[in-house]
Amino acid sequence: MSLSKVLACLLLSLLVLHQLVEAADATQEESSESVESSAAKKVDCGAACAARCQLASRQKICKRACGTCCTRCNCVPPGTAGNRDVCPCYASMTTHGGRLKCP
Repeated sequence: MSLSKVLACLLLSLLVLHQLVEAADATQEESSESVESSAAKKVDCGAACAARCQLASRQKICKRACGTCCTRCNCVPPGTAGNRDVCPCYASMTTHGGRLKCP
């Protein structure tokens, strides 16, 4: 009788271990998919900054600053000005002098 109890406990523990391993594998697959999807959503900084700076009087400077901000934040607000609430990282960058860095 005790042997059957030991075998039942062993079988139950193996079943629980199997479930834990499957859950860990599923979690690892989800995290790798999220990394791939975030890498796939990389912004084309050149095109985004060209659109952002199209009305700027000093386009080279605008595109250079925008490109730096885009590379660091992976985000450029839509439109030619404003809309900074869409990209908080982009909106919060400042120069050494305390002025807003990103156009």
